Amino acid sequence: MFKAKENNFSFVDSNNLNLGMKDLDWKLDYKKFRIYLKEKYNIAKAYLFLGYIPGNEVMYTSLQEAGFLIIFKPIILNKDGNCKGNVDAELVLHTMIEYPNFDQAVIVSSDGDFYCLVKYLYENNKLKKVISPYIGHCSVLLRRSAKEKIIFMDNLQEKLEYKRKSTA
Repeated sequence: MFKAKENNFSFVDSNNLNLGMKDLDWKLDYKKFRIYLKEKYNIAKAYLFLGYIPGNEVMYTSLQEAGFLIIFKPIILNKDGNCKGNVDAELVLHTMIEYPNFDQAVIVSSDGDFYCLVKYLYENNKLKKVISPYIGHCSVLLRRSAKEKIIFMDNLQEKLEYKRKSTA
């Protein structure tokens, strides 16, 4: 019997993903990651949440060309001059706005602040997976709410690592 293709969406906490990649000590190829999400989890729309920093337009364009729909949050500078652009509320809100439009969601983060969202999605059969960049920094709360639906990116390096093209 023919099974209809799933219409799943992903919601990516970009700062958490970047910090996890630094901990793993390899650079993520976002184009490969978007293809992976589409092929492995039937992701029709992949939302990427990040703080907007003027001057990074080339990177933003590259992410959009890779297939991500970017949701920006204005950043502020803290007293040390570092950027602060926490996107947690935007990710939760946007997931719930899109809730009627997807079959299941893939949440990409290690942040325990998403415990209630993941728990709600899980209990309503709307959670496909939680992809945590790095097990060493993944919140126990997040692991508890995702249960068997959590994976870690440490074993995806061969598939998803960015490799600079040789110029020779």
